[in-house]
Amino acid sequence: MSTEPAGPGASEVDARVLDRLARTIAERKHADPDTSYTARLFHKGIPKIAQKVGEEAVEAVIAGVGGPAEDLAAESADLLYHLLVLWAAREVAPADVWARLAARDGVSGLVEKAGRAEK
Repeated sequence: MSTEPAGPGASEVDARVLDRLARTIAERKHADPDTSYTARLFHKGIPKIAQKVGEEAVEAVIAGVGGPAEDLAAESADLLYHLLVLWAAREVAPADVWARLAARDGVSGLVEKAGRAEK
């Protein structure tokens, strides 16, 4: 199985696409819900957005357990999109999440988890 992204221009694709997507989501926050799916999600409110995150997470899990890798990639993209919408609705900046991840870089997951349990 290849770890390279597929599709046109895929060799230039990296995690910065999430920052670009977050900016697009923020731009559409107050757009017309009749013409923008993103605006429609914002219009429906945080509970609906959170529900969509949950639905997409379940679909990603199902694809991860038994589906083709392409399905997992597609469902993961859906999950990340809806998660970014939820962050925007709750005013969580992607940079704040990236900083949390960076702070964990090189730290054992078991050590990091134990540190959270002590707080």
